[in-house]
Amino acid sequence: MTDASRPRHDPDMNQQSIFNQGRWLLLLLPLALFLMNLGGAPLFDVDEGAFSEATREMFVRNDFLSTWLNGAPRFDKPILIYWCQAFFVWLFGTGEWSFRLPSALAASAWCYAVGQFAWQRYGRGAGLMACGIAATSLGVHLIGRAATADALLNMLLALALLDAWRHLESGARAPLLRSYLWIGLGVLTKGPIALLVPGATTLLYCLTAGRWRDWLRSVFDPRGWVILLAVTVPWYATALAIHGQDFIDGFILKHNVERFSGTLEGHSGSMFYYILMIPVLLLPWLAWLIAALRRLPADWSTPLTRFLWVWCLFVTVFFSLSGTKLPHYALYGCTPLFVLLAIHRERVKSVLAGAAPVLVLMLLFIALPVLLAHSAQAGWVRDAYYLAQVGRVSEAIPAGYHVLAAAALLLSLAALRAPFDTGRRVLVMACLNTLLLALAVTPFVGDVLQGPVKRAGLAARAYTEPGVLWNFHAPSFSVYRGEVSPTVQARPGQIALTRSDRLPPDVPHETLYREGGVVLVRLK
Repeated sequence: MTDASRPRHDPDMNQQSIFNQGRWLLLLLPLALFLMNLGGAPLFDVDEGAFSEATREMFVRNDFLSTWLNGAPRFDKPILIYWCQAFFVWLFGTGEWSFRLPSALAASAWCYAVGQFAWQRYGRGAGLMACGIAATSLGVHLIGRAATADALLNMLLALALLDAWRHLESGARAPLLRSYLWIGLGVLTKGPIALLVPGATTLLYCLTAGRWRDWLRSVFDPRGWVILLAVTVPWYATALAIHGQDFIDGFILKHNVERFSGTLEGHSGSMFYYILMIPVLLLPWLAWLIAALRRLPADWSTPLTRFLWVWCLFVTVFFSLSGTKLPHYALYGCTPLFVLLAIHRERVKSVLAGAAPVLVLMLLFIALPVLLAHSAQAGWVRDAYYLAQVGRVSEAIPAGYHVLAAAALLLSLAALRAPFDTGRRVLVMACLNTLLLALAVTPFVGDVLQGPVKRAGLAARAYTEPGVLWNFHAPSFSVYRGEVSPTVQARPGQIALTRSDRLPPDVPHETLYREGGVVLVRLK
């Protein structure tokens, strides 16, 4: 089952020479970028707050088999990400660092796996570039530092499909069995999508290669299914036994079937949504994306590159047909693009064309406080809550924000004259841009949007009355308060977090904390 035309391995690719040539960079680079200032921004609502509070409530209820959010069952995602978060909360306590650490480690492993795969097949330069592109792409940076399930799922999808290719190219059984393991863990992370993407990608590739019998043998491997079922069935059976029909309705029907067949929670978009979103997620690597797209017809004639394009195209088309559209869904198909961009790295000759997106992003970050302040004054922000939040821009700017931004820009300009090829120069600039995001931009935006919620939660710890979220869904408040705070109608004798524009003027209350669009009150 070996493809004679697959890329040849470098002749000196033994383990010792690999590490001597800098293989350690594949691991240390993403670790540094994802761990740097990981807890520097408050938890973002709704997703980060919901995942983190559900994990915190595991300890409150002493229940590590079910997930609950503010006292109600939460069926959005399976259990694995909550177990990962719970482990680090047990080690380090309930801080932003603990909740985000599983994503940061998963994203680092994801980038390492991509780099290693490219290195083994196309050499050292391609491996380092693939890892660097993945670690500095805007979309990977954002989910790799978020307390959600998406970085973990992307890592597992990448491992599953890269091992699936190793099996297809060599016929070896070990990578096939590993692929089943990664798929099983993916199903335990986010559900059936972890089965669909590897299964459909390998099927479509094998059909184009005339190898559908190989696909049938792979997907009906008995030992593989034993592994997959051993990983997934115990928890799913337990969840079904505990919650019964509610689990089927909430998880299977609402959060899987309805996400594809209809628009869930208002997340809609046109058929071209992901065509436009992929370049944004791959920023600042637009020149390399264009170069790779130009090579698509030629790539189709080579087995491995065709496999990578099939993977990317399937994800793009499938989620374009879905009723619910969210930006991070496109990342399921970006892993093959990281490899394709790396192997076509030398086709971008112009340093200016390659560096322009990085420089534009840095200039945008420098101007961001002014732009946000102007958006409030010019009436661009219509929602009263967000208008009040953006009105805090001047007090939310971290100390040294503009110094860091200017330093990143100056160092990037200096990198333009470095004695490297275009790809490595832009990689240095992209790393500086990613550090700027981690050290300054994300903490700034986080404080503008979420700072008042965090500080209201911390202030609420001083009060012993029952607390609720009133006309406001901000689960991170419960995390910072350290108490379950259901989203219900507030009653006299309770403290309540609400939006200042949704606080009824005729309800007797005492204001306990107010900042931006957030107000914490005690009802009389």
